[in-house]
Amino acid sequence: MSETAIWLVRGDALPLGQRLADALGATLYQPWLTPDDSPREQFRRVFHQHRRWVAVMASGIAVRYLDGLPASKYTDPALVVLDEAARFAIPLLSGHEGGANALAYEVARLTGAIPAVTTATEALKPLTLGIGCRRGKSADEIERAVLAALGARTLAEVREVATIDLKADEEGLLAFCARHGLPLRVIAQSDVAARAWVGQPSDWVQQNVGVAGVCEPCALIASPRGRLIVPKTAFDGVTVAVVEDCRVVGAT
Repeated sequence: MSETAIWLVRGDALPLGQRLADALGATLYQPWLTPDDSPREQFRRVFHQHRRWVAVMASGIAVRYLDGLPASKYTDPALVVLDEAARFAIPLLSGHEGGANALAYEVARLTGAIPAVTTATEALKPLTLGIGCRRGKSADEIERAVLAALGARTLAEVREVATIDLKADEEGLLAFCARHGLPLRVIAQSDVAARAWVGQPSDWVQQNVGVAGVCEPCALIASPRGRLIVPKTAFDGVTVAVVEDCRVVGAT
């Protein structure tokens, strides 16, 4: 039995569900294949057989499916709701302790969805890092660049890291994020090109990546109500920008 499961409510979502199942090594449930059995009852029987769920459905349907099932945030499976258009990945159950927040970012990287994390532990952290790097940069090199850019600020204040989709598989960046428990938000190249808030466009990035810059636009797209407090800063092939969420700062 796989740790992760995908639950669909309609056949129209099958291509999305299959793609997620393949990428996550997940069990894919298609309840319409057993028409004599209520989909909700099918779900209730298998809910505790998996530790992570991606429910491709409306959040209202998910709430009704979950009625009476959750017991504790320390033991409940993680559940992320993903709409069929893959616009939003919403951690609905066991977000922080159970790993649904991390799963939402994982689903977002695979689908281009926006991770809608609402738990206070993550939401009250004000900083977003935009990172770009040349291929093959190590986690240590990226960390040195980040710490230099943060200055007196700390990694404990960072909510997420954002980069362009072409860097989604960059081993050093993934290792850096894993080392510090930071979620990686991947921004589509087309979105970066359309919203290129770049103070100093880079000819090298334009020629090699197809956009005028990576770290600044990625950070600002990931934190749309934030302000750029550290513009693009380059450290030996790694660029870092820091955006601060103004509303979080005002609330603390």
